[in-house]
Amino acid sequence: MNPSINSIDELGRREFIANAAKACLGVGLMPMAGSYIHNSVKALTPGARPATARHVIYLNMSGAMSHLDTFGPQVNNPEIMGDVKTIPTSADGVILSENLPLTAKHMHNAAVIKTMVTSQGAHEQASYLMHTSYLKRGTIVHPTFGSWVSKLSGPINRTIPRNVKIGGGRGSAGFLEAEHGALPIGNPKEGLANSTMADYLDHEKFGSRISMAEKMNVNFTAQYNQKQVRAYSKLYQDAVKLMNSEDLNAFDITQEPEAMHELYGTTNFGQGCLLARRLIENKVRYVEVSRGGWDTHDNNFEAVANNCTDIDKALSGLLIDLEMRGLLKETLVVLTSEFGRTPNINGRDGRDHWPYCFTAFMAGGGVKGGITYGEVDKIGRSPIAGKPIKPEDLNASIAYLLGLPLNDVQYSPSGRPFTIAHKGEPLFDVIA
Repeated sequence: MNPSINSIDELGRREFIANAAKACLGVGLMPMAGSYIHNSVKALTPGARPATARHVIYLNMSGAMSHLDTFGPQVNNPEIMGDVKTIPTSADGVILSENLPLTAKHMHNAAVIKTMVTSQGAHEQASYLMHTSYLKRGTIVHPTFGSWVSKLSGPINRTIPRNVKIGGGRGSAGFLEAEHGALPIGNPKEGLANSTMADYLDHEKFGSRISMAEKMNVNFTAQYNQKQVRAYSKLYQDAVKLMNSEDLNAFDITQEPEAMHELYGTTNFGQGCLLARRLIENKVRYVEVSRGGWDTHDNNFEAVANNCTDIDKALSGLLIDLEMRGLLKETLVVLTSEFGRTPNINGRDGRDHWPYCFTAFMAGGGVKGGITYGEVDKIGRSPIAGKPIKPEDLNASIAYLLGLPLNDVQYSPSGRPFTIAHKGEPLFDVIA
């Protein structure tokens, strides 16, 4: 081996790896599916059960969606509701805002949790809690929920990633191995970026550069035989495997017929939901699709109505498509936000932050259909019946439906123990 290769300093090594991945391998430092084998014995320990769902599509309404104007409207209260009316749904006794007429047709397959609460009233901190089940700390980065699912569930398809995030935001693996972090897709219409070999390379040159990178890392990986180092090496191996696999087609929504694009709507969120279905169909465990624009301190009613035109069509299309393909029974669809909006309407015709009451929508994969959980007061301000459901409770419910072990302990680098949903408890009233 050339002695100059062994003498490269660590900074140069990291720079070479990063540049090689982008220029030579055609990929960036993106988390790919690993080879963690799901332990079915652990899955059956107290707090878990055999899965009723195999996949999750998590629809994140970033910016704090108004519960009052969507899934938690209040009847006959124009001072709170303005001109927004309620409409009946396909489930007896379940009502929605008139902003969601298409979703209303699917409520026999869905449940609405009306008593969601959170301890955080700022966007960043509340979103962090919702995605990790833990409060944001300066001393540690906790894994996001999709990373926990990736770690504890194991792959179905060993080529394609287990955890994908569409439409912005991070899906950090935290202290788990890098391979469990979310694979980011910025624009669903463009598919998976940097996933093909550079035009100036052929397979022989490509293989030669892979071999060179491996040789450069021999001494380093031998000296630092640690799980995080091994995880990054595995990440590159999985990236190359995906590049050479037909599974890469799962990210290409142009292969869908035009009627399917129209079913979901042609917005980024609608097409993100279409891509989510393709990924679930190709055995991805967890897909999150984000839709921002919900920070409605001003002009709440017009903004929410416009946003709902988008999400109502996309969510309805997703539920129709999953059911038509026989996937709804094994796919859990969740839609929620980091917190809700005030019952009082401010002087700018808007609603402000309200962490004390909001909603979560769940459908498919083991969820009781046609129900609501909990009751709130007449102005949608506070829960009055049914226990307040915290973010960690919602995450525990999702994990339970996936058959994941709620008491499986993973340790941070400092040796602190953590579990998938912290101290959350599954909400059995919405579980079939």
